[in-house]
This record gives sequence, C-alpha cells and structure tokens, in this order.
Amino acid sequence: MNKIIFFCALFIVATVAVSGCRKKKDTIANIYVKDDNNLMVDQAMVVLYGTNTAGTPQQVAVFDTAYTNVEGMATFNYNDIYQLGQAGVAVLDIKAQKLNKIGQGIIKIEAETTNEETVFIQP
Repeated sequence: MNKIIFFCALFIVATVAVSGCRKKKDTIANIYVKDDNNLMVDQAMVVLYGTNTAGTPQQVAVFDTAYTNVEGMATFNYNDIYQLGQAGVAVLDIKAQKLNKIGQGIIKIEAETTNEETVFIQP
C-alpha cells in the first residue's frame, strides 16, 4: 500500500514539474514603413519608445531603434522584456523617419506573438 501511495505521489510531482516548464515563445514587433505613394521605404529609421503616463518624472523604460530592410520592415525583439506569467508587455509609440519624411503611430505589444503595424511617412 505504501508503494502505491509513493508512486502516485511521484507521478503527480512529475506531471506538475513537466507541465510547469513551458518554453517562452518569441515576442516580436514588426514595423512596416510606407511613403505617401504607398511604397515600402528601405533604410528608414524606426524608433519604438514608451511614454510615461503615471504623472511622475519622465522615465523611459523602452527606447529601441532599428532600420527598415529592403521590404520596408524593421524588427524588434522583446523577449527580454516579457516574462512568463506577466499580464501584458507594452504599448509603445512609433516614430519613423527618412530624410525629410516623418511618420508616427502606436503599437500594442502582445506576449508571445508577432505584432505588426504600418507607419506612413510624408514631408
């Protein structure tokens, strides 16, 4: 009888341990930049940053810069910000610029998904 209880307890502990070891998926933000002719823009500077809404002195937790590729896409990886069990990741402002053309937007970063947004730049 004691052996049966021991093996049942061991099975339960092993089941809980295996199910609790879930690997975190990637949390990615892809920003597409288009010009006023609806064409993809390569080598545009894209900045993602958080805006303080708490009314306390300005503290920026996120401020990342990337450049678009030939497909007009800039990619940001937020695996280091998101932790398993966290309720949300971030809502970030977007600023895109190339030469005299500028555009702005906003993106909600959801956990363990590829988040996408398009920004149009114009003079």
